[in-house]
Amino acid sequence: MKKIFIIGASGLTGFQLANLVKNTFEVYGTYNKREISIPECQIFQLDKTDSNKTQSILSEINPDIVIDCSALHNVDYCEEHKDQTLEINTESPKNIASLCKDIHARFIYISTDYVFDGTLNRPYNEDDEPNPLNFYGNSKWRAEQEISNIGGSFAIARTSLIFGWNPHEIAGEKSSSGKSQNFVIWALNKLRNNEPLKIVTDQYSNPTFANNLAEMLLTLGNSDVNGVFHTAGKTCLSRYDFTLEIAEVFDIDTELISPVTSDEFNQVAERPLKPCLDVSKITEIFDGEILRSKEALMNMKELEMKN
Repeated sequence: MKKIFIIGASGLTGFQLANLVKNTFEVYGTYNKREISIPECQIFQLDKTDSNKTQSILSEINPDIVIDCSALHNVDYCEEHKDQTLEINTESPKNIASLCKDIHARFIYISTDYVFDGTLNRPYNEDDEPNPLNFYGNSKWRAEQEISNIGGSFAIARTSLIFGWNPHEIAGEKSSSGKSQNFVIWALNKLRNNEPLKIVTDQYSNPTFANNLAEMLLTLGNSDVNGVFHTAGKTCLSRYDFTLEIAEVFDIDTELISPVTSDEFNQVAERPLKPCLDVSKITEIFDGEILRSKEALMNMKELEMKN
């Protein structure tokens, strides 16, 4: 049985990935501050910026695949904590990529649509030149370049607005950069409490169901093709339209949702307005179905009803 090492198994994507592969892989995972227990998985505490401990664990496990699901992804926090952001989002993945090359493990790094400036009049493909507008996107783009230069067996998975269920987020526990919930859980909690929401109409993304992303990451882990892949949901739409879909699928009154534009918010970091991702390339090697936003929300609702 192959070994897979998931850095950040306590996070949204890492948690779904661990549960996806636990019956077909020997699964090892890590948490940093938010402790997690996953049946059939061996879980370690690891701050991935501790290069010595990271090297020790990787050498001991000797995994076939390493997937880094851990990052600082609070965009405004990253803008105000640049040294910490570089350490976690750039330097640590660079170190892990080098260690993976040494032990002949395949390395999968999760990047972001925010490497683009969002000014293109079509969805971005993998050959389009990044031009990040904020430090979060900059830190991810730097990591992409470092990992590509190191070589070995690797894939970079750019994704967008990840959502889904996770025990820590359901409980509202904050991550290292202060985020406690993904957008859908946050919106659901507000709407179910009859709280009005002002949602931007001019910021677009490809909402990506964490369970679907986990399937795409596994495909990349099992592949021998190196390079960048856009691994995101099929639909690109505004946050406002996506919030309307959330309300519709979960049977909530849409009158609580008001459209606004970005200039009405005092956001620390500039956001790209339309960094839509073209997912044609991953489709060529992915056996599953890349979900549209409403399909993914329906799947999320079904999981809630089962639990």
